[in-house]
Amino acid sequence: MKKLLMGNEAIAYGALEAGVQVVTGYPGTPSSEIFTTLASLAKERGFYAEWSVNEKVALEVAAGAAYAGARAMVTMKQVGLNVAADPLMTLAYIGVKGGLVLAVADDPGPHSSQNEQDTRKFAQFAKLPVLDPADPREAKEMAREAFRLSEELGLPVILRPTTRTCHVCQDVEVVDKTLPSRGHTGFQKGPEWVIFPSLAAQRHIWLNQQQEKAREMLETSPFNTVSPGTGRQGIIAGGVAYHYVKEALALLGLNLPVLKIGTPYPLPVNLVLRFLDQLDRVLVVEEQEPVLEDQLIKLVWQHRRPLVVKGKYNHLVPREGELDTDKVKGILAKFLRIDLPPEEAMSQPPLPVRPPVLCAGCPHRASFYVFKQAAAGSDAIFTGDIGCYTLGNMAPLHAVDTCLCMGASITIGSGLQLAEKERRVIAFLGDSTFFHTGLPGLINAVHNGSKITVVVLDNRTTAMTGHQSHPGLNRNAAGEPVQPLDIAKLAEACGVPLVKVVDPLDYQAALAAAREALEFNGVSLVVMRKECVALVKERKAPRTIDAAKCIHCGLCIEELGCPAISRGEQGPVIGATCTGCDLCRQICPCEAITEGGVIR
Repeated sequence: MKKLLMGNEAIAYGALEAGVQVVTGYPGTPSSEIFTTLASLAKERGFYAEWSVNEKVALEVAAGAAYAGARAMVTMKQVGLNVAADPLMTLAYIGVKGGLVLAVADDPGPHSSQNEQDTRKFAQFAKLPVLDPADPREAKEMAREAFRLSEELGLPVILRPTTRTCHVCQDVEVVDKTLPSRGHTGFQKGPEWVIFPSLAAQRHIWLNQQQEKAREMLETSPFNTVSPGTGRQGIIAGGVAYHYVKEALALLGLNLPVLKIGTPYPLPVNLVLRFLDQLDRVLVVEEQEPVLEDQLIKLVWQHRRPLVVKGKYNHLVPREGELDTDKVKGILAKFLRIDLPPEEAMSQPPLPVRPPVLCAGCPHRASFYVFKQAAAGSDAIFTGDIGCYTLGNMAPLHAVDTCLCMGASITIGSGLQLAEKERRVIAFLGDSTFFHTGLPGLINAVHNGSKITVVVLDNRTTAMTGHQSHPGLNRNAAGEPVQPLDIAKLAEACGVPLVKVVDPLDYQAALAAAREALEFNGVSLVVMRKECVALVKERKAPRTIDAAKCIHCGLCIEELGCPAISRGEQGPVIGATCTGCDLCRQICPCEAITEGGVIR
């Protein structure tokens, strides 16, 4: 049966066909839909799915299941792999019994990430096989094959889709049958599961041997294919770049031999050498790092091939950002030394700039405004974190001065406070981020006597990545009721001496709590608790402005940056996107903003 599936959905169906039994993950664009698709089917299909508190925990839970012979998948984005790196590097030495697949989505661009790191490089670093899908159909088949490969090698296997593969849609054939079980009976106790240095030394030898075994297995992989062509010039491409190459060749009316590599590490050496036999020049087209190109250059040198290799090192293929068909067409023209028609050689005009903005009625806007007011005149430093609230750095709020990685607002803030002892430091982070990696930083700040105010923007969801659950909510990934963890009580248990919980849209109460927290000599924490406006089912009536009372001070526009408020010909205007959050009415100095759309 065929289904129109997004790439992430296709990966989920591949895991289903592989007989996945345990699925864990942490949300992160562009990977989130892999897990959400599986979680929606978990109860029906009889497997376990959990949003874990972070990627390290997710991998360790999945690894434990795989130790016992279960087939497990863990999902994350590329920066999440950094969080999971600690267990991953040693897990490669220990190995697994059941299939363990890490679906790690890369974000060339980047569209929604702090960096463009290439997971293929991480796979090389960890000495683990990696599969690089070019489209949803292949992503589904690779997900299924990754489990088989993992069990054959006794190693975790990484599946690395990129943003376009994750989010493009395609007709995909899905079936109900699953891979046959390997018949593992459960966890078998033994010394091989305890990674003493002596065992690590032995297992490193085994891991290196598995590289060659993996290479042999991938030599005949159906994910590596040759498209025949004419001439002594050819192209090697990987991932979604393969489709760009094929489309660009068709647009140029060319027929060159193309080798598609779907298993970039370990490289299928013999297949590549056979392809190179017919060539004098080869172009390597891949997004991000020169993973294929590096291995190809080494191969050409080792086998003394008189071959010209072109790609990223001669700046023909960019090392940053995404590729597309137009870019690849220009790259091919330069490689082949052909002139494009003037209309094709012209670069496309840039797209209009649409800066991101916090939604109308977003409680985070109120939280930032409150603390800006509470800290006015003090030259306070505002450290930020990863989430939609990073947009607090945009005009006119300017309430995020730093942003590094998940959970770093507290720890960066603690470090700044050590160097800037006379300045107040205010660390903003979200509720999901607090559970992810905020707690260790908070404990560290308390233990070491930091003078810092922590603001937890608790909007009752993981909003940026699609409203996933987290431990502070009363439901889990499958929608089942669970006992929620209270952020304020956790902070108190961590030793924070001053903890406040307030509604950020109650302006005066929030302002009083913020001032008290900033005056406290030590670690203080304020939970700004108000649900994300996207979750609010019943909206309040839009506000309106009484032109007779308005003094045109511009406060509602220039201080808040709410997209529902704009400048009209005769003063500020509140538009239909207003959610009635009431913040603008509470700060208006002349009471010109009223409720319900009626001027009284």
